[in-house]
Formats: sequence, C-alpha cells, structure tokens
Amino acid sequence: MLCLFAALRKSLVCPTKPGKAEQRNPRDWANSEGVHPEETSIENEFSYEERLGPTSWKQRMNFQVYHASDVFSQGRNLFHFENADSLHVLLYTLLKLTGLYGLGNRQFLDLKTEVVEWALPDLPPAFDGYRILQLSDLHLDLDTKLTPRIIESLSKLDYDICVLTGDFRAATSGPHDLVVEEMGKIYPHIKAPCFAILGNHDFIEEVAELEALGINFLLNENVELQLEEDEASIHLVGIDDSSFYETENFERAIGNIDDAAFKILLAHSPDVYRRAASLGFALQLSGHTHGGQICLPGGIPLLRICRCPAAMIAGRWEHQGMLGYTSRGTGSCGVPVRFFCPPEITLHTLRSKADD
Repeated sequence: MLCLFAALRKSLVCPTKPGKAEQRNPRDWANSEGVHPEETSIENEFSYEERLGPTSWKQRMNFQVYHASDVFSQGRNLFHFENADSLHVLLYTLLKLTGLYGLGNRQFLDLKTEVVEWALPDLPPAFDGYRILQLSDLHLDLDTKLTPRIIESLSKLDYDICVLTGDFRAATSGPHDLVVEEMGKIYPHIKAPCFAILGNHDFIEEVAELEALGINFLLNENVELQLEEDEASIHLVGIDDSSFYETENFERAIGNIDDAAFKILLAHSPDVYRRAASLGFALQLSGHTHGGQICLPGGIPLLRICRCPAAMIAGRWEHQGMLGYTSRGTGSCGVPVRFFCPPEITLHTLRSKADD
C-alpha cells in the first residue's frame, strides 16, 4: 500500500438553544453596503456582478469560460489535481488493480461528526453556547451514495445555523444538475438557517438554483445574526474563492461593519488567514484541503493543495489571535476514496469564556 502511495505521489506532484438567527430571504437582506439584488436568476447577470463586485465578477466569468479546466498555471497553485481527469482514471485503475478501492470507498462513506468548542473572549455573552454546523467540499456529483450518509448524520444534531464552505460539485466544468438534485435531498434535513460560499469547483450559475432551495449565499457579502430575545449580534462574512478564481474581496465583504464587531469568516480555502487575522476576525471556518484525502497512517497527507502552514491542512489552528478551523471535507475529489483521513461534518460551539 505504501508503495502504491509513493507511486501516486510521484505522478501527482507536478433541543434547548440559546436562540435562533434571524432567518431572512437573501433578497431582503440589508448588509452594510445594500448590494443584495431584488431578484436572483441565472439570466440576471447584473445581480451577480453587483453582489460579487465588478472586478471579481469579470475575473470569475473569464476564468469560468477560459480556465475552469486548466490543469496548470491558473490560480495561486501551479497544479490543479481536481482538473487532471487522466490522473483520476489512473488512480482509480491502480486502486482497483491492487484491491484497495473497496477499502478507500468504505472510508469515504465513513462520515464522522467532529465536535469543536471555541473560547472566544469577545463573543457577546448572549451567544454563549451558539452552535454552528459546518459542511464543506460536498462534491455531490462524485458518488451519490454519500447523500444518505449526510442526511443520517444531520438527523442526529442540533444547531443554530448551518454553513456550507464551498465546493458543492466535483466536476469543474459541464452541467450541475446532479448537484442541485442531491442538495435538494439534503436541504430539507437542515434544521436551521443555512449560509454558503462558493469554492474553486463551483460556477456562479449554481447560486440561483441553490438559493431557490433556501440556501443563502454570501458572495463577498455579510449578514448580521441576531438572537430573538437579545439585541446583541455577530456578523457572518463570506468571501468568494481565493484558491483558483482569486475573487475574494474583503473590503466589499466587510463593508461598513464596525471594527469592534464580532466577525466570523467563511473562506473556502484557509490560505487567506493572514489577511483575515489582520482585519480582526475572531474565527475563520474553511475547507478545500480535504485534509489530504489520501494520507499515510497518522493523517500525513501525500499531496497538499493549499499554500498554508501544515498545521492548517486539517483541524483547529490559530494565527495572531484569530482562531481557525479547516474541515477535512464531507465529500472527496477525483475518486470517491479516502485513506487515513475520514470525511467530516463539524459542530462548532461558541463560548464567551473557557469552561472551568
């Protein structure tokens, strides 16, 4: 098995709740810049331009048209394994020939629930105990056997909001009908307001159909979360993909939020951690890395697809006072297998002080 991994690496290098969030239709949001469109549709391109920002919109559309399937050179990483279809076929074939595919596929379907608690001194006391459910890197069109596993896991959990940190699809080009179909099965089982961002696999055209299900996308935007019985609030900020499209816009996403306000960042890739910390975010939630997906025992990844410290590839981390978490992902990329790196959904509990 180790020999196989070495060969692959060589070929690849190149419920009682404290309160509920105010649930608003995304069309009725009033974020700090008032940029939310009156209607959301694939045809209404201006609404996406207005939400993302003109520069980010033009860049994302250019990359979608001309570079979405590039294997080399586009984005902050030189090599994009997700677009290397021939390597996906090679990996699948090697795993089948060695008899390891079945083992890897079983680990791919062995979805874990990670429970994480955060001590956040600046958290408004009313939000003590507030729970955020995170799903990331669903890649729902890779293997639909994962969908019922996600639904089963969701049924066991209580939370106040759900966040989806990008990469709904596995394919980086072509139709996304299957993604919408599978998400349509999952969404009715999400029992709280749901906010999402796009990842490097996602096209902007997905947004209208997924928002029609009830998911609220943050496209370089923010939303203020308030509890019904308290005037205190926290701000959830979502940026567009930084790893491939490079269309994240912090200035637009933050808007006129007060510097002293409590802010949580949704960023598909952890690679923006330096800027996030400098802008006063208390917590960053990310995905993208899959924790390596195919790892050696101990969770040592064979391939890293993110320019960030090794400590940020999976799990909790800290940078200059900002706390962060990188999900190993709920789905998988390329081939529906995992080794020594189980998929996860994550239940974050916010605390205004550490438990004694």
